[in-house]
Amino acid sequence: MGKQPFQFGIYTLADLGKDPHTGIQIDPYERVEQIIKLAKMADQLGLDVFGLGEHHRLDYAVSSTAVTLGAIAQATSNIRLTSATTIISTVDPVRLYEDYATLDLLSRGRAEIIAGRGAFFESFPLFGFDPEDYDALFEENTELFLLLNKHERLTWNGQFRPSLENAEIAPRPFQQEIPLWIGVGGSISSAERAARYGHGMAIAILGGNVTAYQPLVDAYNRMMTQLDRPHHTRQIAVTGHTFIAEHSNEARELYYPYYENYKNYVNMQLRKQQKFTREQYDKMTELQQALFVGSATDVANKILLQYKLFGHQRFLAQLDIGGMPFELAANSLELFATKVIPEVKRQLAQYE
Repeated sequence: MGKQPFQFGIYTLADLGKDPHTGIQIDPYERVEQIIKLAKMADQLGLDVFGLGEHHRLDYAVSSTAVTLGAIAQATSNIRLTSATTIISTVDPVRLYEDYATLDLLSRGRAEIIAGRGAFFESFPLFGFDPEDYDALFEENTELFLLLNKHERLTWNGQFRPSLENAEIAPRPFQQEIPLWIGVGGSISSAERAARYGHGMAIAILGGNVTAYQPLVDAYNRMMTQLDRPHHTRQIAVTGHTFIAEHSNEARELYYPYYENYKNYVNMQLRKQQKFTREQYDKMTELQQALFVGSATDVANKILLQYKLFGHQRFLAQLDIGGMPFELAANSLELFATKVIPEVKRQLAQYE
């Protein structure tokens, strides 16, 4: 089997931040319309993946990723559609499977799921779960989802969900199975868990030197080897905040007010007292640091540096944060598609 082509995509969390320059916050209707428009643009530009985050708060526009991705499926033709991420500890795995199998039919086989914890815990009390049960819920729900992926009828017993007795699991997706990735922040155990499930690992690179994420990749690959997982199931994705302009300084200056705004209101949402500074931001834009911000060449070089470290197969860029106007995100996307991706592909071809 040939080597899997490197894939490129974008994702959004649908945050509803105020524009730091105007103080204006668009309403959820406009935000969702812009997300669909951005996904359509990504599809037309030939990107491989579009991801959508799940939140259960008034300062985010999307709680139902499957519904929104269903609308995007009708506006696009080729791009794969994934959650980014599904909070699998607080969702019924049967309903999750039904929703994404339906999305898979609507999109003719383009549905995926990235399952993870998420940054917030509102979904636990909202759906009647105890955050203390996070790990046990994650394990049970993921394992049940994997069984649903394989069986049209299922008998099953667990701790948190009512039992299934020869239950019909419908509809079946267009694909043989719905691809599942495990979202990982900084936990070695999460990386090992992704390998135990035999599925891909999506690393959120949100801060610090990128070499700090190498132990996650090592743990994932080591566990995959110990469990003798087939080579084609070893898939690693890198995700991160991204902004591209024609020139390096232009990109850094344009992006800073939106990123500062984003960091400060997310810290408030998480009840953290930290204040984000320009010094921290400038450090994060350096080559070995987390932010994919700069010219097309800067961003391509950062993706390639990380490829040499991690050997990953997919990169997903988060473009639209901090109350950023749609036009800025769209321009960044166009540069990503027309300049960054061709350059990365050209250089990756030299490694073949």
